[in-house]
Amino acid sequence: MTLAYSFEDSRPEPRSPSLVEAMDRLGVRMAFAKDEEVYAQDEPAELMYRVISGMVRTTRLMSDGRRQIGEFYAPGQLFGLEAGPMHRYSAEALCASTVQVIRRSIVRTHLAEGDLERAIWDTTQRELERAQDHLMVLGRKTACERVASFLMHLAQDGGSEAVDMPMGRQDMADYLGLTIETVSRMLTQLQSSKIVEFASCRKFRVQKWDVLERLAA
Repeated sequence: MTLAYSFEDSRPEPRSPSLVEAMDRLGVRMAFAKDEEVYAQDEPAELMYRVISGMVRTTRLMSDGRRQIGEFYAPGQLFGLEAGPMHRYSAEALCASTVQVIRRSIVRTHLAEGDLERAIWDTTQRELERAQDHLMVLGRKTACERVASFLMHLAQDGGSEAVDMPMGRQDMADYLGLTIETVSRMLTQLQSSKIVEFASCRKFRVQKWDVLERLAA
């Protein structure tokens, strides 16, 4: 769910090189249209996935129809590598995306003993860190601070270049535990304060990085 918004985390993906090699050599690349389902909530976790291009979001529907977004996954990141037998979240392409897919059973036959289990453990540990950071944001930050954190980590390096924001306002709201109206109001507030500037609804530029960072902190 690390840092809760690290879509392109600077830390290396915690995966065995042999796992990546096996996926590259034996995996199948599949194209998904915007909002197309990659796998369903409560579906058997028989496959492993890696984003090649685009972005994938994981979501979980509550009994009353409300949606919680668990995480966004950028190119190079593994997802769907569950510790249990079922997927707790569904996964969907946030935009037109290419995903590498391989069966666990195939990986297991081509890796040294224990490599797949280590990969699952590493990924589980990383997801736990993400969940803890996400929980801190949801539980302790104001609406403005949540949105500022989200934008700051999309921008990543503090530069002044325009930043693409592939997710919409509803995606942000469902990830940050806010309403879409609140997200829109906070974005307008940040732009009115000249902290960020939106060239379009999906592209922004940070104008006052120090202020944005202070809000996020």
